[in-house]
Amino acid sequence: MPFVILISVVATIGGFLFGFDSGVINGTVDGLQIAFNSDSVGTGFNVASMLLGCAAGALLAGTLSDLFGRRTMMIVAAIFFIVSAWGSGIANSSGEFIIYRVIGGFAVGAASVMAPAYISEVAPAKYRGRLSSIQQVAIIFGLFLAFLSNFLIAGAAGASTNEWLGGYEAWRWMFWVELIPAGVFLVALLFIPESPRFLVARDKEDKALGILQKVSGLVRGQQKVDEIKDSLANDHKPRITDIFGGAAVLKPIVWVGIGLAVFQQLVGINVIFYYGAVLWQAAGFSESDALMQNVLSGGLSIGAVIVGLLVIDRIGRKPMLAIGSLGMAVTLGLVAYAFSTGTAYFDGDVIAAGTQLANGTVYEVETVLEGNIVDLTPEMGQLALYAALAYVMFFNFSWGPVMWVMLGEMFPNQLRGSGLAVAGLFQWLANFLITMTFPIMLAAKGFGLVGAYGVYCVGAIVSFLFVIWAVKETKGKELEDMTDH
Repeated sequence: MPFVILISVVATIGGFLFGFDSGVINGTVDGLQIAFNSDSVGTGFNVASMLLGCAAGALLAGTLSDLFGRRTMMIVAAIFFIVSAWGSGIANSSGEFIIYRVIGGFAVGAASVMAPAYISEVAPAKYRGRLSSIQQVAIIFGLFLAFLSNFLIAGAAGASTNEWLGGYEAWRWMFWVELIPAGVFLVALLFIPESPRFLVARDKEDKALGILQKVSGLVRGQQKVDEIKDSLANDHKPRITDIFGGAAVLKPIVWVGIGLAVFQQLVGINVIFYYGAVLWQAAGFSESDALMQNVLSGGLSIGAVIVGLLVIDRIGRKPMLAIGSLGMAVTLGLVAYAFSTGTAYFDGDVIAAGTQLANGTVYEVETVLEGNIVDLTPEMGQLALYAALAYVMFFNFSWGPVMWVMLGEMFPNQLRGSGLAVAGLFQWLANFLITMTFPIMLAAKGFGLVGAYGVYCVGAIVSFLFVIWAVKETKGKELEDMTDH
């Protein structure tokens, strides 16, 4: 068991980098806008550009891992993380920045599907849920440290747009911090074995046997090799075309995987991850306070995902998804309600001299707004904040870890690489859609934060119906027992 935990932890450093790379952008938005002179659409694309790489990385990594191995693709991802972290910090134009962020996105996409696949293929069934959930702990811990790092760097420099060490702006250093964990990931990967199920599929049974005997013991290790061989003997070696079948074009289990991946994004969680600072500044918080809210959100997220990790192998995957969907629907509804009670001011609006907002801010001279704000009473501001924090906790208890656990274990051996690839592709495309549309919705008069959170609330409600109707429990099942329907 210690050996399994060790190699699982190494694999989940990719999840940490997934979270860090996703969260670091949160504190750099103001710096990017100034450095590249971008409008709301341009800023949205600068932030969301990484997600195009994520989609490509998820799709290609799943397929290439069936050819070259899970560990090999994680090593490639580690190298890409290093290149992206350095390049994002030295970029001097939107085009240059987008190239490096797309490279980082490829790494995130590859890590997002390879880590759960690798862990599910080395872990015994009775521990698989908890070990796979470590991936989400790592993602949230990465987000938390990115938020904390951003907060500390911005505080040391005075603002994210100010110069800091070496005469470089603080937001550039926010990206460069990632070089440390990315380097650790690359080195650590050199000391873990390849997935035993991949090795059996590539006719390397002796190597697979050695790994499985370390994991499960001498007798059980040989039994697992035989079971994997039997499952593969009933069909051909894995290939991307295995996802197709029947009148529905894709096999039913692939559609379920796509549904899980897409609904995880349609609840709007990455608006908190990517635009948390922008969101809370729009609600009246200062930049420093907004970055601190991100740190608080990250800390609560870690607590929620640890609770999920402790209970996932006891209460099962499907009940956790259902609980999370209902909790998010209620809390998102409360956030939308809180924002609906305020007065929205949009970029370019003119506020007359002498105007006092409900939060106490007084405009002593006529002011043309740069950005968007919602004038909330302190009570409604607190409701929005607490409801948003509860929403983040519900997500990280349920859909955050459980979606990745299920994608890593729900597909039969034949489909795991390609099924994960397709589901990962759709997950990142949905992520791109949500990330691109939020700043547009935020700036749209008559829509704004109320409309955005209303959309995400509807997504949570529909996700509950999807879980009840389409998702089957996988708790305690061996991977060799999974079917494609």
